[in-house]
Amino acid sequence: MSDWERASTARVLSPARPRKLAKVPFVELADGRVQGVVSSGSDIGRVYVSSVAASTYEFACSTNNNRPCGGARGMFCNHILALLNESTLQYGAERVARYLRVDVPEPTAQAISQTMSATRPSQGDNTAAASVFSQFLRHLAYLEFAASTAPVPELQWFPPTRAVV
Repeated sequence: MSDWERASTARVLSPARPRKLAKVPFVELADGRVQGVVSSGSDIGRVYVSSVAASTYEFACSTNNNRPCGGARGMFCNHILALLNESTLQYGAERVARYLRVDVPEPTAQAISQTMSATRPSQGDNTAAASVFSQFLRHLAYLEFAASTAPVPELQWFPPTRAVV
């Protein structure tokens, strides 16, 4: 068994390409959506929780205190476009297109967003915003930990004998 398999941390896949965390500090492919947190361009204390659902491309965008985004009126706002762009940097355009079930010959962030926009997606409710923002805050808390191989209680549910890939 290798050293990383005995550690209390799981191996993290490197991003497809380096990305800047200032604009989109958190992005994930989870719960059938591309979802994440996008920084406000005008207010340093405000962030937006944005998401796009797979297949239906239903989207939602609101501030961290549940105020609706003014730009998401029947079409993708700049926060959602930034989220899609950063998700392709983090996971690769092919993986994002496959996850969202977008059929594009040459997957790029622009091709994915244009194809989804052409279907005239609807604006959905933002019921997932609280859980997405909570996950973002949980990830921020892990940044405060010093690097260590000591057990982390929150991660003890991982099976100790199998590698997490």
